[in-house]
Amino acid sequence: MAILGPTSRSLMTAVRACWLAGAASMVLPLPMRMASIEAFVESTRVRIRHGEAKLVLIDDALAPFYETVPGDPTTLPLADVMPGAGRPSAERWERPADDPERLVILQYTSGSTSEPKGVMIPERVLCANIDASCIAAELSEAEVMVSWLPLYHDMGLVGFLSIPMLKGVQLVQAAPQDFMAHPGSWLQWISDWKGTATAGPNFSWVLATRALKRMSDIDLSTLTLALSGAEPVDPVAVEAFVNEASRFGFRAGGIFPAFGMAEVAIGGAFPPRHRGLVCDSVDRVVLERDRFAKQADPEETDVHVRRLPLLGRPVPGLEMKVVDPETRDELPDRQVGELFIRGTSVTPGYFKRPDATEAMFHDGWLCTGDLAYMLEGELVICGRIKDVIIVGGRNVFPEDIERAVGTVEGVRAGNVIAFGVEGYKGKETVIVVAEVRSDDLERVRHDIHHVALEVSGLPPRDVMLVKPGTLPKTSSGKLQRAKCRESYLADELELVDS
Repeated sequence: MAILGPTSRSLMTAVRACWLAGAASMVLPLPMRMASIEAFVESTRVRIRHGEAKLVLIDDALAPFYETVPGDPTTLPLADVMPGAGRPSAERWERPADDPERLVILQYTSGSTSEPKGVMIPERVLCANIDASCIAAELSEAEVMVSWLPLYHDMGLVGFLSIPMLKGVQLVQAAPQDFMAHPGSWLQWISDWKGTATAGPNFSWVLATRALKRMSDIDLSTLTLALSGAEPVDPVAVEAFVNEASRFGFRAGGIFPAFGMAEVAIGGAFPPRHRGLVCDSVDRVVLERDRFAKQADPEETDVHVRRLPLLGRPVPGLEMKVVDPETRDELPDRQVGELFIRGTSVTPGYFKRPDATEAMFHDGWLCTGDLAYMLEGELVICGRIKDVIIVGGRNVFPEDIERAVGTVEGVRAGNVIAFGVEGYKGKETVIVVAEVRSDDLERVRHDIHHVALEVSGLPPRDVMLVKPGTLPKTSSGKLQRAKCRESYLADELELVDS
């Protein structure tokens, strides 16, 4: 069952109804910007057809944008299937036969519309991961979970809708657009409803910190699990939030940096609850040159020191190891390689994509594509293998350049992309693309150049300043480096007037 619509009571009811009826739900992403409406319609149609949806439920607000064509399944207005909307409630309910392998969720990853990848989440995987996540996060029956996360993303659908549905805890659900319009509302909801657990990607905590500076008379003392995930966790952003939120009763131990992915339903590794942020300070040059996390002085603030959050241990039922990407041999603590996962809540594969499924596994282990290392049983993530920029024998992580450039005045924090392109004699060079709001573009370009040089040790070949809201992002708001690189090479970036 494909479901298309903004976050609403009707959409949440439809998801529950699918599960009660024994149907798999496929909640479809919404368009990031109205300018991308044609791409949105095309990618939506591709997902619906690839996922073999038998019925599409669509909200009235989006119905005008999606016209059915021959080959599409039946489409019904979402409102028409809600009780009280001219249709009677079901007279009886027949419990579907228990089937651990029954598909419950088809979660499409954000990638190319021509080759969609739908992560299959059968009943056994969903239940195993929810149970494991609840144990690892020490969730109690008294929790009040607060979320604005989109329900077409695994963190929103599994982490903050499925858990309350299956465990019976309280959920306060808002719409993503309400948070984006007024980030302070998130904190107000937590205060008003005495929220105990919430979550968001790194950029949302940055927005929340800014909002807190303008707020008063709220109470965050009940919030004891503030999960940061879905994006690399920036220690500076976390500490800035703690500093502001502490004025309203929030305790630093409530910060919860975690690791998860759609391929394990949601929860991968969780730290102990109430511990807060703990970082491993490592020598950046050694990390990039030798792929070894050599300890550095945690008090050192030099640009060559990188602070990496410890993301906790695998949730119950999962095993993790780090392997050499070429030999697949397991590596010791502090040696960086590819993260492998296996266990009870790992997906059986991608829907109708045997090629992608085969490439995803090695000897029963899920190959995540993440660069990581283990430290006394805890997971530390460094970046993505495919995004690493190789410069002068060093493996430069684009996240480091992006974070540093995000601090430049005039640059929109969280809206910077760095990537590598082939340069002179086949050597890779660095390109930085940043959304900016400034009247002094030359000064911004100079500062970005200087910061990128400090981090990577090589001056960027190009610094591209683009209009706000034009960097490519996934449906869940993640920056798309590969797509940005394609736009750069095709000379299609929307540059600001110089």
